[in-house]
Amino acid sequence: MNNLSVTVKMLRKQYDLTQEELSLKSGVGLRFVRDLEQGKETLRLDKVNQLLDFFNYEMLAMPKTNNQ
Repeated sequence: MNNLSVTVKMLRKQYDLTQEELSLKSGVGLRFVRDLEQGKETLRLDKVNQLLDFFNYEMLAMPKTNNQ
């Protein structure tokens, strides 16, 4: 799992949502939510941003550390 996957799953659980509820409330497909939480490496960035926006989060670029 990657940081994004862990973060989204953690947020979903904090909001007490199922994957299906998150997909409906954020406007992305259920399969997308499942793929993201399972760490799929190729995802549509617009959909990632749409889902993160539901939680009032955003993606940001940052330098890699040695262990990433």
